[in-house]
Amino acid sequence: MDKFHSETTENLFKAILLLKDIDECYSFFEDIFTVRELQDISQRLQVAQMLKEGRSYQIISKETGASTATISRVNRCLLYGSGGYNKILERLDVKDRDGNILPEEK
Repeated sequence: MDKFHSETTENLFKAILLLKDIDECYSFFEDIFTVRELQDISQRLQVAQMLKEGRSYQIISKETGASTATISRVNRCLLYGSGGYNKILERLDVKDRDGNILPEEK
């Protein structure tokens, strides 16, 4: 196994998949992450969304507070990574008329 794949990481992912709704996510992530860690992760997803929309590094940095190094890293992941950002961003784009996120059809 490489550095990323491990039994403990897999256990974390299994735990996340057991969460049933947003409230459970808030409870679990509040316990497991520091406020700063959760903000950083949330910021990276926001940066990825803005990059996919074609926004410039300067605008993204100004609106999110992310450093250009963070923006560059997220951009590299979007272009050359394992596809995780792209998959999630596609799923987040699937919304109904009221703006609710719809589950991906299998």
